Amino acid sequence: MFSNLAKLFLQGLLYLVPIGATFYIIYKSFVWLDSLLPTEIPGLGILIIIGAVTLIGFIGNYLITAPVISVGNRILKKAPLIKIIYTSVKDLLTAFVGKQRSFTQPVLFKVYENSEIRRLGFVTDEDLKKLDASEDLVGVYAPHSYAFSGQLFFIPKSYIQPVPASSADVMKYIISGGVTRVEEKEIKPKMKP
Repeated sequence: MFSNLAKLFLQGLLYLVPIGATFYIIYKSFVWLDSLLPTEIPGLGILIIIGAVTLIGFIGNYLITAPVISVGNRILKKAPLIKIIYTSVKDLLTAFVGKQRSFTQPVLFKVYENSEIRRLGFVTDEDLKKLDASEDLVGVYAPHSYAFSGQLFFIPKSYIQPVPASSADVMKYIISGGVTRVEEKEIKPKMKP
């Protein structure tokens, strides 16, 4: 009887902990964002932030011309320390939410020629000529599990096999350490042979 109660208790934890953790993280994020602009009305700060970010997106997309943006980018890219921070953050955000997303080609790859061990990653660069690398090599980023870090590999195309799943599912699978389910989808070849 005690083992049945323990099993039911653990089953209850499996239901409650993910839901509770999700709501807790959302709540803490909401409170933190709302506190950036302290107001008398709870939630008004976050609404102002969302409105301001949306307005800046609208202005940048429809009202500011491309030459103005490129002049601003050139200025920021010339300052030594600012250049590193600005371009790194911009490229990272563009990789996830920009028009030129980078993590769209999930692949399974082997790191060593005679190895049977495979890793999951994303093709991020198919043209490594600018790095004076072989035409056969492509850039593959392999995220780490339970972390916001990863490794970049230059791998021969013959070591790479496309994964029949969405990029989001593969990213969740890697970050969760392989415990998330991945739904299969039809592969549309993107890499040049």
